Amino acid sequence: MAAGDVFYTDQYLVDVQEGIHNQETDTFKVGLITSAITPAVTDADPRWGAGGTTNWSTNEVTAGGNYAAGGPAIANPSVTLNGGAGVFDGDDISILVDGANPADARWGIIYNDTAIGKQVLGYLDLGSVIDLSSLGFSIAWNAAGISSMNQA
Repeated sequence: MAAGDVFYTDQYLVDVQEGIHNQETDTFKVGLITSAITPAVTDADPRWGAGGTTNWSTNEVTAGGNYAAGGPAIANPSVTLNGGAGVFDGDDISILVDGANPADARWGIIYNDTAIGKQVLGYLDLGSVIDLSSLGFSIAWNAAGISSMNQA
């Protein structure tokens, strides 16, 4: 894995087929967790909270400063068709420097805050533990969007 890589869980593909996510109207967030765990695409039914098999929010960084519990929302979510691929995208995310920000963020968990079960779509590898109290932090989604699903 490399810093900036986004990985989608196996369960996300099932959740899309079951209609759990409306990627244009639901609210998606990026919650930050510590290095206490290493998420895996094969983790069983990952959630941001109780209700599934794997609760990644139990390792959330302590809220403070410019980081609110649950993480920032991905504003303006959209779905487009680009060259045979369905592309989910949204605005980039920034967390401004604040001495009260968490100092131990390792993974960004992308989850559906609208869904009753707060199902996880995937996770962002931050590369290493990041101290948000002394550094500005931003997630700039690449030109291909947050996720892309190709036609077979």
